[in-house]
Amino acid sequence: MRQRSVFFLSDRTGITAETLGHSLLTQFDGIEWSKHYAAFLDSAEKVRATIEQINGSAKQEGQPPLVFSTLLDPVILAAIRQADCILFDFFEMCLGTLETVLQQPPARMPGRSHVLRQDASYFKRIAAIQYALNSDDGANARILADADVILVGVSRTGKTPVCVYLALQYGVLAANYPLTPEDMTSTQLPPLLQPLCKKLFGLTLSTSRLCSIREERYPGSQYASFAECQRELQWQNELYKRFGIPSIDTTGVSIEEISASIIDQVHLERRQHGT
Repeated sequence: MRQRSVFFLSDRTGITAETLGHSLLTQFDGIEWSKHYAAFLDSAEKVRATIEQINGSAKQEGQPPLVFSTLLDPVILAAIRQADCILFDFFEMCLGTLETVLQQPPARMPGRSHVLRQDASYFKRIAAIQYALNSDDGANARILADADVILVGVSRTGKTPVCVYLALQYGVLAANYPLTPEDMTSTQLPPLLQPLCKKLFGLTLSTSRLCSIREERYPGSQYASFAECQRELQWQNELYKRFGIPSIDTTGVSIEEISASIIDQVHLERRQHGT
């Protein structure tokens, strides 16, 4: 594995630079990335320290590090350009073209994509997060009917984190219901879910992956055994097929991709960024 340093720079949170930069880097195999982050890069002192770090990496590795930037301040950006690095500035790549097409200059104000706007979508996402927490593991059966989607699956298939992500990122009212060994004495849906069948979406994964996850939490238990995991997954997957419940195999799939697949398959409304 080759090793190389990469920096993510921003005058605000750095989320955009990190997300876009990481997406690009995943296309290149055989490199171990040493990642460095500099968010809220908004003072001469911070810029100077960051430049020293970039130059130090270049000297140590014998090659300039990659720098992904969403810096908007032209003075700070000009200073970073003097460092010994290969700079990829996402905003500069696009703002010039947009300025020409829209026939007006950009505001160049940091943080606009993360500013708290008094719009309905923001508050819907806050409400969706609270809903996901209140309905976790079928804890509040009375509010399940309010869900946009109800994630189902046996224990430790990742239902809770996906629900929270759907709420945080998309404002989706996502509940989850764990399929238990008691449910597996029947070939029918649990009574609570029967009138809500059209809202169900199943999560599944490989037997070996489920074993590994359970073993971390309860090592050496029957609950984590291969035979038990296989039995539960087989019953669960047959249930999905019997009742036409759409599902996704989450083995090796990121939470972002799982969530996007659910949004696409269920045709859910995305309540984000003022939409």
